[in-house]
Amino acid sequence: MEIKPEELVANNYTLLASLEHHNIIPFVRTYIKKKTRFATIYYISNIIPLLLLFFFSYKYYNTPGFTIINCINHFCYGLAIAIALVPLHEYIHVLAYKSQGAKQTSYDSNIKKFYFMAIADQFVANRKEFQIVALAPFVCISSVLIVLLFFAAPSWNYTIIGILFTHTACCSGDFTLLSFFDFHKDKTVVTYDDKKNKISYFFEK
Repeated sequence: MEIKPEELVANNYTLLASLEHHNIIPFVRTYIKKKTRFATIYYISNIIPLLLLFFFSYKYYNTPGFTIINCINHFCYGLAIAIALVPLHEYIHVLAYKSQGAKQTSYDSNIKKFYFMAIADQFVANRKEFQIVALAPFVCISSVLIVLLFFAAPSWNYTIIGILFTHTACCSGDFTLLSFFDFHKDKTVVTYDDKKNKISYFFEK
């Protein structure tokens, strides 16, 4: 949006909520449980890899070389690879922010609380812009993984499913924020990040 944070009040916006980055977990727990479209999509997206896991196990059960241990090992490889994809995930967020007009982008993380985030300092994003930013890594990475399922060797299908499952679970923060917007769909909601104070603000009109 072509509006600065300090101009929001003058344009009839009022503060709806603020989110301190170090206190993101209670926010996630609250809004990922709301009955919104994006909360539903998140839960369904977590179920799909498990269904794929059962499907491929059934498909390959009687093939030579199939063992449960081998499947578990390859699935665990996927868990580890998914964690290594975190920088790529956040970089896609940044690219999406830049595509919407953000100029000052950066990253923040807290290993102890296991959260990572891309920040667009002082960039005011409306609902549509934020949806693009929030969904970009999930859509891009999930799409590539699903395509790879059609080309990978049987054992490596479990690795891909492990990546898909873990990456989807790690998108909880993105879907929580989308759920927040959806929960307030009767309002015109915008958001921006304050990098210095590590707070995200949500304004409504």
